Amino acid sequence: MKTFGERIADALIADGVLTPEQLSEVLESQKKQGGRMLKLLLERGYVTELDMISSMGRVVGAPPINLAKVHVPPEVLELVPKDMAISYKMAAVSRLGRKLFIAMADPLNVLALDELRRVRPNFEIVPLIATEKAVLDFLNQATAPDTHNIEQILKDADVSDVEVPKEQQEEINLDRLVESSEEGPVIKLVNLILVQAVKDRASDIHIEPFEKSVRLRYRIDGVLYDSAAPPKSLQAAIASRIKIMAHLDIAERRLPQDGRFRIKVAGRDVDLRVSVLPTVHGEKIVMRVLDKSTLNTKLENIGMDEDSLAKFRAAIDAPHGMMLMTGPTGSGKTSTLYAVLSHLNQPDVNIVTVEDPVEYQMHGINQVQVKSDIGLTFAAGLRSILRQDPDIVMVGEIRDSETADIAVKAALTGHLVLSTLHTNDAPGAVARLIDMGIEPFLVSSSVLLVCAQRLVRKICPHCKEEFVLPPESIRQAGLKEAEVAGATFYRGRGCGRCKDTGFLGRTAIHEVMAVSDAIREQILHDASAKVIRELAIKEGMKTLRESGLQKAKQGITSVDEVLRVTGREV
Repeated sequence: MKTFGERIADALIADGVLTPEQLSEVLESQKKQGGRMLKLLLERGYVTELDMISSMGRVVGAPPINLAKVHVPPEVLELVPKDMAISYKMAAVSRLGRKLFIAMADPLNVLALDELRRVRPNFEIVPLIATEKAVLDFLNQATAPDTHNIEQILKDADVSDVEVPKEQQEEINLDRLVESSEEGPVIKLVNLILVQAVKDRASDIHIEPFEKSVRLRYRIDGVLYDSAAPPKSLQAAIASRIKIMAHLDIAERRLPQDGRFRIKVAGRDVDLRVSVLPTVHGEKIVMRVLDKSTLNTKLENIGMDEDSLAKFRAAIDAPHGMMLMTGPTGSGKTSTLYAVLSHLNQPDVNIVTVEDPVEYQMHGINQVQVKSDIGLTFAAGLRSILRQDPDIVMVGEIRDSETADIAVKAALTGHLVLSTLHTNDAPGAVARLIDMGIEPFLVSSSVLLVCAQRLVRKICPHCKEEFVLPPESIRQAGLKEAEVAGATFYRGRGCGRCKDTGFLGRTAIHEVMAVSDAIREQILHDASAKVIRELAIKEGMKTLRESGLQKAKQGITSVDEVLRVTGREV
């Protein structure tokens, strides 16, 4: 008798979405490396989740359901207790008379169905099939704090409610605090703001005071979106609550302050970096959300094409030299460097970093926090690090000539140095170092590779649709009619999963310039960034725009998004 996985594979072949050769290849790999066959089929991209669910539904006799397009009334959703829904990965999606339709990741789970029949004996349970990820995403979305919850708290709130526990722990469990009715409305409101940020994948929370109002905004996928705002009367109370959580001085309202704290949301540890800035209408608060679970720690996942990744690997696997990441603030430079450090982090190497601030703490790596007020600058930290027998050094940012000089000399004396610079493109990093006073012969000898990076929003997979690229977009992108003749472009129509934006998540585009002998020769002759750029392109460097347009042709992002991020590049 065939196993469940084999029956699904047969159904996929019968449906024409999987070939026998692909199945044989996966089975051979499974024998050598282990793993679940169905998972391997998905990982290799031989079938999509929708294909898998459709075939599984036919085999088990449970119709598939697309949860992204389903709106479920709260009274129906509550028919499955929350703990049971999460434990068994099931969700009530519809009720028709005595029939209760349940979306499940595993419709053959007899224990789950029996337990639900015991809880709801008056209903006939009808299982539907969906992917495990789709069920969990649906449950997260359905149970997220909404505007009505926040508005109700605001109605009950009073400025005097800003009482906080006397003992302030380093880690605050928001799952417990949000559900606790004993906490004051202001505390619950702040907790809801934080939980909403994590569930919406926000990178920043902005609380901005104006003369007669307060604005609350979340930065999601690089774009700020307005949210339900608290009243002006709660401005000081909210600021005090956040300052206490971040161990800041609540009495000091005239000077900027910086702090951080950790929260626990849905079992995940999330760090928040807090910046308080006095303005004419009160204190503006910005919180950077640092969710380690969203950090890409594999080089394969940072979004580079094969050719660029090969150059990138060659540079970071070199015994010594300097590799630079460039781009504006918020372009993911540091996250890419963390992926590099994770790749290089082995028991036989000593890795030390100096950062401002240390955004993510990594096991096995010695990380130093810059403290300029006591003299621990990038330059001072780097100078001390070099006395710690390092093999690999990461400098958060090269900001001045002293740091640049020490970093370059470290790269020339047997260390691999990783760092970032604020320049618009890869060739501009060379000119920037020379402007800082580094001699051209030192730059040409030390720099192995420069990588410019930007982040572009990805098209939402739940509302993705084909569309014809307008002539104006073709002209702005610098494309020729022949280049787009056979290409299919996509856009997001907008749905509940992406909050009607058409985008969900972000990926990086790169401009990778390996410093060849020809480029070194140009640097020695003090060539301009334009000359170096032209030579690098001649040697095969893809520009940021070319990298972005390649992703647009692959259906990952849109042409308009690439143009928005790359600006006037030609």
